[in-house]
Amino acid sequence: MKFSTMLAAAFAAVSLAAAIPAQAVEKVTIAWLPIMQTTAFYVAMKEGLFEKAGIEVNAVRFENPNQIVDALVSGQADVGAPGTAAGITALAESRFPGTFKVFGLEGGGGPMHRIDDALIVANHSPIHSFKDLKGKTLGHLPGIQWRTIARYMVRQAGLDPDKDVHLQDIASGLQVPSVVSGSVDATLSLEPVGSIAAASGDATRAVTNPAEAEIADPFYSGVSVLTTRFIAAHPDTARKIVAVLDQATRMANQSFDTYRPVIAHYTALRPNEASVVAQPYLRAWNEIDATDIASYQALVDVFQKEGVLQKHLDVSSLILTSKDFPK
Repeated sequence: MKFSTMLAAAFAAVSLAAAIPAQAVEKVTIAWLPIMQTTAFYVAMKEGLFEKAGIEVNAVRFENPNQIVDALVSGQADVGAPGTAAGITALAESRFPGTFKVFGLEGGGGPMHRIDDALIVANHSPIHSFKDLKGKTLGHLPGIQWRTIARYMVRQAGLDPDKDVHLQDIASGLQVPSVVSGSVDATLSLEPVGSIAAASGDATRAVTNPAEAEIADPFYSGVSVLTTRFIAAHPDTARKIVAVLDQATRMANQSFDTYRPVIAHYTALRPNEASVVAQPYLRAWNEIDATDIASYQALVDVFQKEGVLQKHLDVSSLILTSKDFPK
């Protein structure tokens, strides 16, 4: 059976499960990161989609992408919300095979040219590209994912990430202030940092979507994740979670302007900045195709090139299918 056919059949099964009224409230812990890639989760919370499916959500916010995957591996969380670090998920899967299933992809680029990431600098900075970072400090989200991507981007610009550039972990909410104050020279940032920079009037995007240009377009650094442990123990609830977040993804894609105010509630955006934030490129489970999988593979291959992943990992084995649900 073709992969696309398997996905279609699996989606039909999930949709049917979602239509069955919940008999009791099911409690689920969902870990999330305050970035634009998490938008579908914000929409689901705003519209009460989990409650309608009979699910009580314990939403746990993290600032470090590593912490979400750690929480999933340790059993402290059941679901990684959209925006869970795609590369770290693959790294953890390589160390603990059979731990995760991915049911959504989030990022930028694609046919709609959506913005996901940017090189952020202060206004009037002499930095216009990664080539200009020699002798400079580059900030990025804490954790191995964006450290690895930053190293790769610096290397692609012809610089040595160990000698030419100082890399520094900075939480997303502190990235623009750090650039403006001069404590770092630039940041490699996820949305909504680029939009916040532009709205501030004190910083700007020197390069828009650099990862899309150097790694893959579309570029997916975020995924929606279920643990196989949770699927095995709570298959009906797992189906409902997939259905809810697929619905929320479609709602976010179709009516993004409607949900702009919701994003400010969950991220570092001020309410008056919500009108200018860039829309992310979100893919629901039933939409994932060969192009999407190839793009995810390109990101994971970067981890192997940088020596973080010791052997090749085929990401298609991570994508949820109907066979992953107990019968």
